Amino acid sequence: MNAMPDPFAGAPDEALLIAFANGDAEAARALTVRLLPRVLAQATRMLANTAEAEDVAQESMIRLWKQATEWRQGEALVSTWLYRVTANLCTDILRKRRGGVSLDQIAEPTDGAPSVADQMQTTTRMQALSDALAALPERQAQAVALRHLEGLSNPEIAQIMDISVRSVESLTARGKRALADIMAGRKAELGYDDD
Repeated sequence: MNAMPDPFAGAPDEALLIAFANGDAEAARALTVRLLPRVLAQATRMLANTAEAEDVAQESMIRLWKQATEWRQGEALVSTWLYRVTANLCTDILRKRRGGVSLDQIAEPTDGAPSVADQMQTTTRMQALSDALAALPERQAQAVALRHLEGLSNPEIAQIMDISVRSVESLTARGKRALADIMAGRKAELGYDDD
């Protein structure tokens, strides 16, 4: 494999999508490399199931490729549109499984660097966060995860969730308060007793 410079480095997502719509397969590859990890991370956080998250990520990208020829420039960012599609697909799955399966399984990547005790504490904390998020109303959990786990801005979240920025602010504020209440009794157990 040659180590040639990426001709699409720095190109906006929209330009890559339009290039793909015009037949440029390399633009599609570059956009996939750029966006798929974020979509997969979002789906994994929402579903807490790697296999389902991979299916959702694949379906989201397929929908993006189908949308490419009809993409209307300037209406939305490609990443925002893709986050919204992913969120909708995950929401559909969550609604189907509401009858008894909770969001209590997040697979932690193994990284050899942290000690076993640190890994266990991180796993326990992530499990506690997942459990707490699962206890929130669906829209609050989604807003909190997009803001504080994905790092998206309130306007981006508003577009993804198809609500106003003020509604995003309200959902995240209520969600954070509810999470604090849920987690309050577990500080010592989770290693936060010094905070």
